[in-house]
Amino acid sequence: MTTWLITGCSTGLGRALAQAVLAKGDNAVVTARDTATLQDLAAEFPTTALAVALDVTEQSQVDAAVRQAEERFGSVDVLVNNAGYGYRAAIEEGDDADVRTLFDTNVFGPVAMIKAVLPGMRSRRSGAIVNISSIGARICPPGSGYYSATKAALEGISGSLKKELEPLGISVTAVEPGGFRTDFAGRSLTQSAKAIDDYAETAGKRRKENDTIHGTQQGNPDKAAEVIISAVEAEQTPAFLLLGADAVYAYDAVEEAMRAEVDRWREHSAGTGYTE
Repeated sequence: MTTWLITGCSTGLGRALAQAVLAKGDNAVVTARDTATLQDLAAEFPTTALAVALDVTEQSQVDAAVRQAEERFGSVDVLVNNAGYGYRAAIEEGDDADVRTLFDTNVFGPVAMIKAVLPGMRSRRSGAIVNISSIGARICPPGSGYYSATKAALEGISGSLKKELEPLGISVTAVEPGGFRTDFAGRSLTQSAKAIDDYAETAGKRRKENDTIHGTQQGNPDKAAEVIISAVEAEQTPAFLLLGADAVYAYDAVEEAMRAEVDRWREHSAGTGYTE
């Protein structure tokens, strides 16, 4: 039986994935900062669900979560780094302390989780790591520069990690969801206290008080969870996975625009070597 450790299970994609994993009969270590949000899962699946308090920015809690998982189920076979949150601000508006906290949660927290599970995975020469990124890492919307940067960093780590772990039988997948009907654009979204008038028509349009997207996203978290499970269980686990039609269309548009830019400057770019 496969054991999953999923961070950020109180709501949204993490919650949907935890429910899907447990419904199919696998073990799941379901985590959240407040375990009261997880008690219904633990009660519904008393033998296969383990609810654990976890703030991924606290190393002691990271270590404790992995230790409890191994004590209860013997191993962590799949780690899903889902915990994280959004932050909106024009780059100039961003508060330094807020930005550091964002990186602690969205980048360094997943890294701590990865480092905690890897000794066991390496010893077994098997395992899967799933890092939940965002299409924001690719499209970089105005007002989401810091959030996009955290997800781009996570994808860079995922790419190198895949090459390091593939010879050891461990897969790594970076997942880029588009808009899903979760709390991400609501409760889980923060923003800078400061708003500069000059950014009203760019970053300002995406501030929470001006954004009407919450609750209207087309993405279904339950369907996304099923795709993630299928990807992890596939004979060839993908290194990169888009989720949502909007993510697919956005990826294609960015790739096409980037290709045109590269081609436009190809001669200049390639002509920077020594000529003698």
